[in-house]
Amino acid sequence: MQALRNNHTLQGIVLAVAATLLWSGNFVISRAVSHDIQPISLAFYRWLTATLIIAPFVWKKFRLEQPIVTANARYLVLVSLTGIALFNTFVYVAGHYTSAINMALIGTTSSPIFATIMAVIFLKEKLNAFRIAGMIICISGILFLISNGSFSKLATFHFSRGDLWILAGAFAFAIYNIQVRKKPLGISAVNFLFVIFGIGTLMLFPFFLKELLLDTPTNWNPVLIGSIIYLGAGTSVIAFLCWNMAIHHLGAGRTVLFGNLIPVFSIFEAVLFLGEKMSTAHIFSSAAVIAGLTIANLKAHR
Repeated sequence: MQALRNNHTLQGIVLAVAATLLWSGNFVISRAVSHDIQPISLAFYRWLTATLIIAPFVWKKFRLEQPIVTANARYLVLVSLTGIALFNTFVYVAGHYTSAINMALIGTTSSPIFATIMAVIFLKEKLNAFRIAGMIICISGILFLISNGSFSKLATFHFSRGDLWILAGAFAFAIYNIQVRKKPLGISAVNFLFVIFGIGTLMLFPFFLKELLLDTPTNWNPVLIGSIIYLGAGTSVIAFLCWNMAIHHLGAGRTVLFGNLIPVFSIFEAVLFLGEKMSTAHIFSSAAVIAGLTIANLKAHR
């Protein structure tokens, strides 16, 4: 029984890491294409692409599970609003005002705190010493990265307009993480994604039309097209499947801690793809985040 439980936990960890690796590119892409496309348009094309990709594989299952989907319509609308329509749209709005690093740092620092508090209040999850210590170490690593090891820089840090947008996105994503734990058993994981992707796309459609008619037109180019495909397939279909399954293996409070890996992965991606240099602060903060995640999950292996 203990071996089975440990294997169950290990699967959850692998799934959570895979999701964060895919999601880390979301912040970089948001910043990179901010001059080519408006934020709501980027979100709309992303979720439309994801819906079209997943539709052929889930259509039969959707028809079979439609009565359960209809019975849980209010729940699915809430999940779609927070995890699909709001979270990533706020990220793309933030990409017009702040750096990719700031987006990854602020989003991954605040979302675990929001989610942990909500998990304790609404799901009655218990906080043990490992969870608390791990979360503190993860946040300390992120703060070290923000300050570049300088307390004076951290003391003068302030939130810009873009930082506030990403903070709002982190709050929406924390709500999503809590709600996913309550997913009805009669709805399969793939069908669940298809439904919330579709609802989220419909929610964005009126705002997409407004942006299309009144704002700067989209500058279509190969990089933008490739970015939308990556967002639709990788950061949407594959990453969300991995993340939702990780939540069922580990619980919402523990899974969300893995979001702290996003800025770590983002740094390495910036080095590999954008030619940016890695500093000592990057190395120390990355090590702190990984150590915090390890400590937060020690309880499951004991």
